[in-house]
Amino acid sequence: MAKADFNKMPSQRQLRVGEEIRHALSSIFMQGTIYEPELVGISITVPEVRISPDLRNATAFVFPLAGKAPEGFVDALNRIAPQITHQVLKRAKLRHAPKINFKIDDSFENAHNIENIILEVNKEETV
Repeated sequence: MAKADFNKMPSQRQLRVGEEIRHALSSIFMQGTIYEPELVGISITVPEVRISPDLRNATAFVFPLAGKAPEGFVDALNRIAPQITHQVLKRAKLRHAPKINFKIDDSFENAHNIENIILEVNKEETV
């Protein structure tokens, strides 16, 4: 059995399919073609979609534009993922739609935390 290489860069095909799915998801969320009571009034952005090498699974990183994600935000998206996948297949130029799993994108928060740490270190060096 071959050992999986998790540090391997995604192929051009993975990147292209991930971007196609990201555009379809953005369009779906912008137009409001799906309905889930927990998601009413929440504007959702999709900064990144990562797809597995076999193109069967996709992880969509999402973030509410209002800031903090409400309780159950990602759970609601994962609950209606089959409906969203169906919409993606209708919009994207794909033969098969991968199983989409939603995760909260914490890269903005991480960047903010790193910026705060750098500011603190700079303050300590000037004192």
